[in-house]
Amino acid sequence: MTTVAAYAAPRAKAPLERTTIERRPVGEFDVLIDIKFAGICHSDIHQARDGWGEGIFPMVPGHEIAGIVAETGPGVTRFKVGDRVGVGCMVDSCGTCDACLMGREQHCAEGNTQTYNALDRSGEPTYGGYSTHIVVAESFALSIPEGIALDEAAPLLCAGITTYSPLKRWGAGPGKKVAVVGLGGLGHMAVKIAHALGAEVTVLSQSLRKKDDGLKLGADHYYATSAPRTFEELAGTFDVILSTVSAPLDFGAYLGLL
Repeated sequence: MTTVAAYAAPRAKAPLERTTIERRPVGEFDVLIDIKFAGICHSDIHQARDGWGEGIFPMVPGHEIAGIVAETGPGVTRFKVGDRVGVGCMVDSCGTCDACLMGREQHCAEGNTQTYNALDRSGEPTYGGYSTHIVVAESFALSIPEGIALDEAAPLLCAGITTYSPLKRWGAGPGKKVAVVGLGGLGHMAVKIAHALGAEVTVLSQSLRKKDDGLKLGADHYYATSAPRTFEELAGTFDVILSTVSAPLDFGAYLGLL
């Protein structure tokens, strides 16, 4: 076991405190990662406040992790010391069920192991990226290309994949019109990714307050959903609508824009 520094919530709703935690030894197929950056996802806030229940405290949040491989187990083949890697919201699964063998570890029949606020296969609590180091199986580490700075890569491990996945799945790209509902933490990422995929991008936000930001991020159009004529003007316009807001929506009205 290795003792490392971390920030933990000692109990629900308590401020984070500097502390130390124990990281497990590097196993045959594990990598030890020297964490350089960890994004702050709103899920981390929910969890630290025990907003979803079943919190395990003390809790070290963080599932948008970017760093450098500091040590590898003898059986590791995908990485070497010095490689740039990231870790998202999962760090383990059974690896043998149909879902795992299809590369869909999130649907593991035995349950995947979350990066923090979970119990690992040995029954010990997992701790996240608000720490100096983490040990994970090599299959749950992702290679980060040299062209992406580590601090910029970290949020891609959650906010990025959350928006990239549906956009890619539903064919966002050249010739497609994509609407992004909301321009917050996820929304701005969705705009950048949809634009990068080559789609014509429209932001639908409650007001025009963030219009300049939306256009700078790559949006082609920006509409206020509070404007009476928006839903009439845009009826039947979009191939894909990605909602990134948690507020209640009139889904019937939005479906009318497809």
